[in-house]
Amino acid sequence: MAISDTPESTGTTATASITTTTTTTTTTTTIPQVGSDVRRRPSATVVREVSDSTSKTSLPESSDNSAVRDDGESCDDDRNRSTAVIESAKPTTSGNGSGGGGGGGGDNKIGNFDDRGTDFAAVKLAYRPSAPAHRKNKESPLSSDAIFRQSHAGLFNLCIVVLVAVNSRLIIENLMKYGWLIRTGFWFSSRSLSDWPLFMCCLTLPIFPAASFIVEKLVQQKYISEPVVVLLHIIITTASVLYPVLVILRCDSAVLSGVTLMLFASIVWLKLVSYAHTSYDMRAIAKSNEKGDVLASTLNMDCSYCVDFKCLAYFMVAPTLCYQPSYPRTECIRKGWVARQLVKLIIFTGVMGFIIEQYINPIVKNSQHPLKGDLLYAIERILKLSVPNLYVWLCMFYCLFHLWLNILAELLQFGDREFYKDWWNAKTVEEYWRMWNMVSFFSQPVHKWMIRHIYFPCLRNGIPKGVAVVIAFLVSAVFHELCIAVPCHIFKFWAFFGIMIQVPLVLITNYLQNKFRNSMVGNMIFWFIFCILGQPMCVLLYYHDLMNRKGKHE
Repeated sequence: MAISDTPESTGTTATASITTTTTTTTTTTTIPQVGSDVRRRPSATVVREVSDSTSKTSLPESSDNSAVRDDGESCDDDRNRSTAVIESAKPTTSGNGSGGGGGGGGDNKIGNFDDRGTDFAAVKLAYRPSAPAHRKNKESPLSSDAIFRQSHAGLFNLCIVVLVAVNSRLIIENLMKYGWLIRTGFWFSSRSLSDWPLFMCCLTLPIFPAASFIVEKLVQQKYISEPVVVLLHIIITTASVLYPVLVILRCDSAVLSGVTLMLFASIVWLKLVSYAHTSYDMRAIAKSNEKGDVLASTLNMDCSYCVDFKCLAYFMVAPTLCYQPSYPRTECIRKGWVARQLVKLIIFTGVMGFIIEQYINPIVKNSQHPLKGDLLYAIERILKLSVPNLYVWLCMFYCLFHLWLNILAELLQFGDREFYKDWWNAKTVEEYWRMWNMVSFFSQPVHKWMIRHIYFPCLRNGIPKGVAVVIAFLVSAVFHELCIAVPCHIFKFWAFFGIMIQVPLVLITNYLQNKFRNSMVGNMIFWFIFCILGQPMCVLLYYHDLMNRKGKHE
């Protein structure tokens, strides 16, 4: 039995009177107790050490000897009580030499500071029937005021066990009822061979970073002026997006191949904009320093303008969208760690494929258009699709934003790995987008890109804060539409409206959060909108529009 370090375990008020007699070398304390004899205590040095040790484990610390505790008792009473604990901890001895002031070879000797002696003292005095069992006001662990101050690791483990058990039963039941629904051509089919134009387009995307480097090199040598540089960068960045769009529209490729190419093209566009914008700013600071301005030194940052191809090449493959000449780096590559993450990546990718083929595809194929059928039927399909869709989305987040980006960062020795924050605790839609991203491609790096290259530049140019937020969501909506509508060859702007509707949702959830002042309310509203209403509806809309388009062409 261990003695708790809380005030409850301190010595309690004893009815026994304590008489202390001090001599030159020995202090004798007499504690009359029922059924016990007067005992001789050990030397003053031993008592002082034991008393200090007991005070550290059983009594609250105080620098003032006369300080008063919360229960109204003084620290002098605590000190006397600790002496009583020490004396009572000393076991009664017989003729074996185990008692006495530090002598003998017994196991329970006070001079050895044995733990059993301390526990014995605590049981004998601190836990007497007369000791108060309740000393201060306390909340239950699951009370609303104390729930976030408690650790719920055990409940989390219980939820994991329940989820595994329940879903294992559902998987077995589904396999027994419908059989194995995964097609042999899920990972690779003969149609994938017709996507080679998209693959070649992806391989030629590095042409655009090389063109941007040449432009920066020319302006560094002062061969071209600033307006020409801006115009050339606009042409290069625009071409980096339009070129893949034209290739996808001219080829009847698979939707997955088109989405992958558009994601790569969007990343290249974001990186090139950051490279051009950052280089322009570094040139402006360099010119101001030449004129005697000390802005860079006051900001304590290195803004020296230098065009280096190695820096650009590293930036294009690094897991970040914000360009800077140098990044925090790690010392080495943990090969074993990388191997373990790759195994996890393969496993969770297989789980995603299984859920999509075994659950989501049958549900979507057996559904009607959510805007053209019965309302109750559409609600039932959306609710049925929400759970497997949520599982796929969480697996996608873990695979892409955690595993893949950390693997890439480890291989490149990239130090800053804050790719996401605790978005699952978001109380409002605004907080979710701030901790997740402003464009749901690359999580926290995209949020940093939006803040750095859109939001604050708008504020510096006198644009109101609300308008700047709308502009950021507008850019996000455009790229969502490009990455989904172009590969599907459907331009009904479902993704665009899905992102832009977040703006009124931000205002609504902020109002509800301020009104209820309860973090749980906002968090539950966020999860309901995100999991139940949003993603399943988009999946159904795009699937039926895609099937209708294919039916018309056939």
